[in-house]
Amino acid sequence: MDSTPPELRQNLLIDADDTLWENNIYFERAIAGFISFLNHRERSPVEVRDILNDVERECIPSHGYGLDSFTHALVKTFERLSVEPLTPALQETIRGFAHAIAEQPIELLADVRDTLESLAERHFLVLVTKGNFVEQSRKIEHSGLKQYFCAVEILAEKDVHAYRSVLARHGLLSPHTWMVGNSPKSDINPALKAGINAVFLPHDDTWVLEHEELAPPEPPARLLILERFPDLKKHF
Repeated sequence: MDSTPPELRQNLLIDADDTLWENNIYFERAIAGFISFLNHRERSPVEVRDILNDVERECIPSHGYGLDSFTHALVKTFERLSVEPLTPALQETIRGFAHAIAEQPIELLADVRDTLESLAERHFLVLVTKGNFVEQSRKIEHSGLKQYFCAVEILAEKDVHAYRSVLARHGLLSPHTWMVGNSPKSDINPALKAGINAVFLPHDDTWVLEHEELAPPEPPARLLILERFPDLKKHF
């Protein structure tokens, strides 16, 4: 039975991709394969990547996040840069770079399971991720971590409105609620703007489109910066 005093129980909203398990490393491998396949004669790999980043930003409003959006971005980048016409065979090859990502097993980050088990005994845990509902649901099921969470939220976007909606749906109070994640743009800054506390867990391979300067918390909101997921046990 949980003996944690009510005043010490916290609500931990925990990100999934690149916080609980590896994700972006598989996209990076796919991008490297795509750039090598394109083998552009005039653009350097860095320049091709910059163009792909721009195309991915363009695809998000209409396709959201996930493999479908990523696939569209690869195809559009090829069309924009290649002198060759996009034949069905070429399109299938390009789609293959994205499809390979879906075949990757879930690779949990170090000590994630033990840490969640410990936290779940003392606090209210909600898994809060964004992206394609089917894709994210599949990863959550395959991770074997769902049992540690009292609820799961799969959002189309992580912004101030979304965080406030999560608080309202679960009846959570901001002073006792923390968003835990690796993305300044999606996990930390909008949560702080929504009046939620935040825990930043840097990941070496965070998606470039999620990079952003950390916003300073406005009191009474608080920001913790930790090195590893297991460090959460020292604070909660």
